[in-house]
Amino acid sequence: MDWLSYISQINWLAVLLAFIANMAIGFVWYMPAVLGGRWMAAIGKTEEDLKNIGGGAGIWLPMMATAALTAVLLAVLISKLGLDNALAGGWFALVLGLVFRAGGHVIHNGFAGRPAAVTLIDSGHDLVAMTAAGAIIGAMS
Repeated sequence: MDWLSYISQINWLAVLLAFIANMAIGFVWYMPAVLGGRWMAAIGKTEEDLKNIGGGAGIWLPMMATAALTAVLLAVLISKLGLDNALAGGWFALVLGLVFRAGGHVIHNGFAGRPAAVTLIDSGHDLVAMTAAGAIIGAMS
């Protein structure tokens, strides 16, 4: 568990900015005028359907916690690997995103029979958000 010792060495401002970037990218990405309209069509929902989904904080808090934990883990790994610039951090995060996030979407959406558009839109968001987070953390390392 040596890698956990790097938590004390990470730049918490970089983690906060990476988290904010993730949230901002998601907000824009899923706007109806950007890719949200296509995403809703692909999942068979309307804006009204999504507005009527119950859950409130039960939907937002797990998503925000995951975004925060992703930023923390990226910061630990980037620190442990000695990646000290935006290009190195962004590239590393992109590779992680391709393997773990996009790969997960491909597997789960494939077996669930969801349209490829859902996988492409969700994977694209994750790749852009993780790359931006990695670049921010790398630049501030």
